[in-house]
Amino acid sequence: MDIFIAPVKFSNVQLLKNLTAELSKRFSCKTNIINLSIDIDNFLSKERGQYFSTQIIAEAVKLTPGFNGKVILLTNVDIYVPVLTFIFGEAQLNGKHSIVSVCRLHEEFYSGESNDSLLLQRTIKEVLHELGHNYGLVHCLNWDCVMHSSPGIEEVDIKGAAFCRSCASRVESFKY
Repeated sequence: MDIFIAPVKFSNVQLLKNLTAELSKRFSCKTNIINLSIDIDNFLSKERGQYFSTQIIAEAVKLTPGFNGKVILLTNVDIYVPVLTFIFGEAQLNGKHSIVSVCRLHEEFYSGESNDSLLLQRTIKEVLHELGHNYGLVHCLNWDCVMHSSPGIEEVDIKGAAFCRSCASRVESFKY
């Protein structure tokens, strides 16, 4: 079962390349970059200035029925679900689709300073987190686990960059 990364309104080629390499090291499957023709502008809330992630995932589901593996949409736009101000990502629990936005993972969003290394670390954590949900994992209480909940950027930075032993044991294809 492969991992498919679909950049949607995303243009950071170096981040995409580094993320793909990192996922290939951590999972015992191929990581592929795919193009999906999704017009996410249909899912923009003009009131919020953000994109409704659940609708974007639903559109991706329609376009990927023949894909055997996990499909991660990677975007630079700000995403939300109605009950929260913003989210870093969303995933189908025990499903195959997820979305991660790097919009609020950029350090310049908070400090005005660019930091590509920190962006990569944060992106890896959030992609692994959403993949964990795809593999059936819920939020973990262990701060060292990538499955710890991250409602803000501080929690993303504090939590670990890998699955804890308990969570890793439930993700069969994970190389621990």
